[in-house]
Amino acid sequence: MTKPLEFPVLLRLIDERSTAFRAAVASAPDLDAQVPTCPEWTLFDLAQHIGEGRRDWAATVAAGPAPAKSAAEGAPAAPREREALLAWLAQSTELLLEALREAGPDRDCWTWWETLQSPGTSGAVARHQLQQMAVHTYDAQITVGAPQPLPDEVALDGVDEFLSTCVATTSPWPHKPAAIDFHASEGRSWRLSLSAEGARTARLPGPDAGPATTASPDAADASARGTADELVLILHDRIPIDSVELDGDRRLFEQLSAWDPDE
Repeated sequence: MTKPLEFPVLLRLIDERSTAFRAAVASAPDLDAQVPTCPEWTLFDLAQHIGEGRRDWAATVAAGPAPAKSAAEGAPAAPREREALLAWLAQSTELLLEALREAGPDRDCWTWWETLQSPGTSGAVARHQLQQMAVHTYDAQITVGAPQPLPDEVALDGVDEFLSTCVATTSPWPHKPAAIDFHASEGRSWRLSLSAEGARTARLPGPDAGPATTASPDAADASARGTADELVLILHDRIPIDSVELDGDRRLFEQLSAWDPDE
């Protein structure tokens, strides 16, 4: 697994992506516009999700290892008036950042990914929160017709974070064992190994792989090659898999997208 971004960098980038999200909301002609990448939501629904989610995670980080009650209970609801909504969103982000600063990167924290490859720490929460803000900022931007690529450092960390937090698991892979490689044109590659023992991710050898590389260099059963931004958006089901160069057994990508390890 790639060494994550440093904790202060994660906090800075959460703030930056949150600012970009609010800018998209501020520029929208209509808060009731449907979000193309989340068609069940309007832009207001997306903003409400962002604000309530950051408040919930702020409470979770503050509670440490014990699950926290929802911060949305008794908290001010997302206001419909645009300026008030923007202020509410800014406060939601600041509550999360304050909780993370207070906890630091190494404090134990409840997470829903207990059986996955990411640790249960406030640092891992910050890393996941950055990706949530980055992808939902893309959702907001595409809604207003102005999508922007994810910043390079966010996207490169995002491939590794998604594979480690949202895919890597001890639940058995229900198909034939396989290896899927993801190659970012920026010079980093990852391997997802799938078997009856579950799914694990590791860096592949490359010009900047560093000492943490553990994956075998043997040929993969399938691979996807594109920019880190494209790979993140594919992994989060924002753009189709055929947006990038594919090799090998394409059915593996369909099986991976449909796989629910909790079932």
